[in-house]
Amino acid sequence: TTTLWDKVMEGVKLENRTHAPVDFDTAVASTITSHDAGYINKQLEKIVGLQTEAPLKRALIPFGGIKMIEGSCKAYNRELDPMIKKIFTEYRKTHNQGVFDVYTPDILRCRKSGVLTGLPDAYGRGRIIGDYRRVALYGIDYLMKDKLAQFTSLQADLENGVNLEQTIRLREEIAEQHRALGQMKEMAAKYGYD
Repeated sequence: TTTLWDKVMEGVKLENRTHAPVDFDTAVASTITSHDAGYINKQLEKIVGLQTEAPLKRALIPFGGIKMIEGSCKAYNRELDPMIKKIFTEYRKTHNQGVFDVYTPDILRCRKSGVLTGLPDAYGRGRIIGDYRRVALYGIDYLMKDKLAQFTSLQADLENGVNLEQTIRLREEIAEQHRALGQMKEMAAKYGYD
């Protein structure tokens, strides 16, 4: 652990000295499976998994908002991949765009003047915090079966129009959770785990 930590601290000291990240992605939007396995020192690691394929390389997470990423690229003289910008301005709504879409004119004016602060658009990061204890306790295969059972249990409500909007939304969310569990399994395989 000490050897690994010393290696990480080399990068942290570099960041402190240069006031810049060691590296950051400008071309690959981060997902569960977007990056290859990353290690600090593979032979010494008992617990594996980095955010990207390299220590202290920051992931590109544009789902919260593209402007924050553009600002970071500009601050560190890096160029954002034009396709990423196109995708997250033309095709994929970000969290921030969703927030601004529902703001009233009064909220927008108060936000701009500084009367209101701490609004959701100021926090375009993470959003969803996973509960990965369940993976360790039950295993991915069990959780995927459970999600499939949850999805199937809503079939009758869907067919009978019971709480239709809520049922459709819930089935969509469960399908996304099932898919994410499958992606976690795929990501773990990159590290040699089932």
